[in-house]
Amino acid sequence: MKKVILAFSGGLDTSFCAVYLREKLGFEVITVTVDTGGFSKDELKSIEQRAQSLGVKKHKTVDGKAFVYDRFISYIIKANALRGQSYPLSVGAERVAQAIEVSRAAIAEKADAVAHGSTGAGNDQIRFDVAFSVLVPDKQIIAPIRSLSYSREEEARWLKERGVDVETKIQDYSINEGLWGTTIGGKQTHDSWDFPPDSVFERTRDVEKVSESEREVVIGFEKGLPIKLDGVKKGGIDIVTKLNEILGRYGIGRGVHVGDTILGIKGRIVFEAPAPLVLISAHRELEKLVLSKQQRFWKDHLGQVYGDMLHEGLYFDPVMRDIEAMIDSSQEVVTGQTRVRLQKGNFLVKGTRSEHSLMKSELATYGEVQRLWDHRDAEGFSKIWGIPSKIYGLVNRDQWL
Repeated sequence: MKKVILAFSGGLDTSFCAVYLREKLGFEVITVTVDTGGFSKDELKSIEQRAQSLGVKKHKTVDGKAFVYDRFISYIIKANALRGQSYPLSVGAERVAQAIEVSRAAIAEKADAVAHGSTGAGNDQIRFDVAFSVLVPDKQIIAPIRSLSYSREEEARWLKERGVDVETKIQDYSINEGLWGTTIGGKQTHDSWDFPPDSVFERTRDVEKVSESEREVVIGFEKGLPIKLDGVKKGGIDIVTKLNEILGRYGIGRGVHVGDTILGIKGRIVFEAPAPLVLISAHRELEKLVLSKQQRFWKDHLGQVYGDMLHEGLYFDPVMRDIEAMIDSSQEVVTGQTRVRLQKGNFLVKGTRSEHSLMKSELATYGEVQRLWDHRDAEGFSKIWGIPSKIYGLVNRDQWL
């Protein structure tokens, strides 16, 4: 019998795929769940039981948290990568990690095909397809929901006809939860004016119900990555997990993102990403203190390119390794502390400090005194700096007056 390795989350889409691949396409189905930080031990056990109840031949759970943090999240932090200046790429990186693990399983099991539960309208199909075409080019790629063009309602009805229970929440929303945030799509997200109910959010408390008083957290960075929280040394995964917990209690981390999908249409999601939003903001402020103007300009530019390519399924392009090398080089001096005030539904980066600080008050204080030049230098600089504008003004002054 032919074998297929299915990327499996236990949700509606992949549950449908497991049954369809077995019943309609005649495959021996092996499911692989890659835990990128979105599941508890009980949830992983429940997913395994779900897979078995759907008649799969074998189920495999892979702990991918360290892999996704080291290989992907670390560069998202160092790059300050935000899609549309708001969304911290919570899903894109995890999909690449999942595709890699599914490919490894396909090779180990000598499978004939790999499969995913993406639709034909979203970004995930591209991410999976591109990764599989690079890593297992000899395997058939199957995406049943895309091929059938089924809606979530049709998937749920098809499964119910075969005795498979489907929760209402799973039917209404596609929820992707991981270490680096939760992305939610469905129902109200299809309308650019509407917003989902509070019940779809699990990591962040409704701002109206926040009772915690204001507090500060201090994040320590070394070479661009978080290594300490409030003076206590922790691993990156532990810091992200702890910040998600703390910030969620303040209602910090919810967002809405409207953007251009890989296929060229507009897409809209809501998300919960407490730790990502605060870590990227804190890291960016520290960079402002220790990097030169040109370092920040070019690193920010290439960091945006890196984030966009990762989001759009182009992680395997060799230019990504070149950009990573530049990002790594820029982070050599990004070591120091950032303090962040937390309050109801909001946060503020209050200060940064570093032994590599380029802000030297003994040499010059903005708007006050300086020791690096005198008034004649400033007068001459101002005159020369304005020459191009002055020449243009001699010809075109009327447009401003």
